[in-house]
Amino acid sequence: MTYAEFFAEIKSKFMTADVSDIKEHLAYQFNILGEAEGIFYVEVKEGKLYVEPYEYYDRDVMFTAQAEVFMKIAEKKLDPVMAFTLQKMKVEGNFDKALQLKTLIERA
Repeated sequence: MTYAEFFAEIKSKFMTADVSDIKEHLAYQFNILGEAEGIFYVEVKEGKLYVEPYEYYDRDVMFTAQAEVFMKIAEKKLDPVMAFTLQKMKVEGNFDKALQLKTLIERA
């Protein structure tokens, strides 16, 4: 799978999330390792969701993992907290905001 194919699929999964009641600003950067290597970000701002194929310099949290780990999380087949616990995903930044990724995934 290429980065473009991966990003298109993951964006379609994230964009179904209802974030209209989330007033807090969340900015996540995802660093994809291995196959489909690349970077994308997910931002919740003023109740709107943005998913873009760019680096986000003012991020709250940076997640790093293999493409298949991110896809399993987006498909709700792997809990993001469990991915971190099992060391399948590295997390840097604000851990309180990192934990909200689970809520975002559940809303998709």
